[in-house]
Amino acid sequence: GDRDGVDRSPHAITAAERLPLCAHPALGAAVSSIYQQVLGSDFSKLHPRMQRRFGFSSEDGIASVGRGVMEEVWKGAPYTVPFLYLGTWRRIMFPETGRDIPFTIENYAYRDRFGRETVTWVRTFESRRTRRFDAYMVYGAERGCIVDYLGSHQHLAVDIELSVDAEGGLCLRSGAQRFYEGPVGFRFPMALSGVANVREWYDDRAQCYRISVDVRNRRWGRLFGYRGH
Repeated sequence: GDRDGVDRSPHAITAAERLPLCAHPALGAAVSSIYQQVLGSDFSKLHPRMQRRFGFSSEDGIASVGRGVMEEVWKGAPYTVPFLYLGTWRRIMFPETGRDIPFTIENYAYRDRFGRETVTWVRTFESRRTRRFDAYMVYGAERGCIVDYLGSHQHLAVDIELSVDAEGGLCLRSGAQRFYEGPVGFRFPMALSGVANVREWYDDRAQCYRISVDVRNRRWGRLFGYRGH
C-alpha cells in the first residue's frame, strides 16, 4: 500500500485554549481546519459548539483540552483480551473496564515536518492503571479523507469517513487500514481488525460534550469501546 509520512517530533503551541468538557469556550476566528476541508459546507451543520471545537488550525496557536468522566469503558468476549493487551504496547487499546473513569482528551493542531495540517487525539484514562490512546489525524488530499495514524509509533494508518448527524454531532467511521513497520508496509486485513464508529456531540441540556466509541469486528463482534462526557 501507499505510505503517508508521519512526523513524530514534538510540537509546540503558542497559547492553549483549555476546554473542560462542560465549559463554554470563547469563539475564535474562522479558520480552515482539516475537518472543514473534508466536510465542506456540511461543517456548518455541526452544532455551534462542535464547530468551535473542531474549527481551529495550527495558525490559531490554540488547543482543545477536555476533561471529563467515562461513564462506561467496556471490552468484548474473553478471547479479545490478548489483543487488547497487545494494543497497550503501542497505545492503541487496553483491557481495563469500569465506570465513572476520569479522562482527558488533548487536541492540538500543528503542521508536521511534511507541512501537513495535523490534529492530535491523545486520550488518557485514569482507570486502575493510567492508560493512553494516541492518534494523529492528517488530511490526506490524495485519498480525499482524513487519515488517522494510531498508536505511539503511528504504525497503523486508517482512513476515516466523516459525517454530520441530525443533531449536529460529528460521526467518524474507520475504513481501509494500512500497517507500516520499518521497511514493511501492507494493507491490513479487516478480518483481523475492527471497524470503529465514533460519535461526538454537544448536549445542550447538560451543557457538555459527549462521546461514544464502539469498535467491532464483523466476525468476533464487540471488541472495545467507551462512552462519556
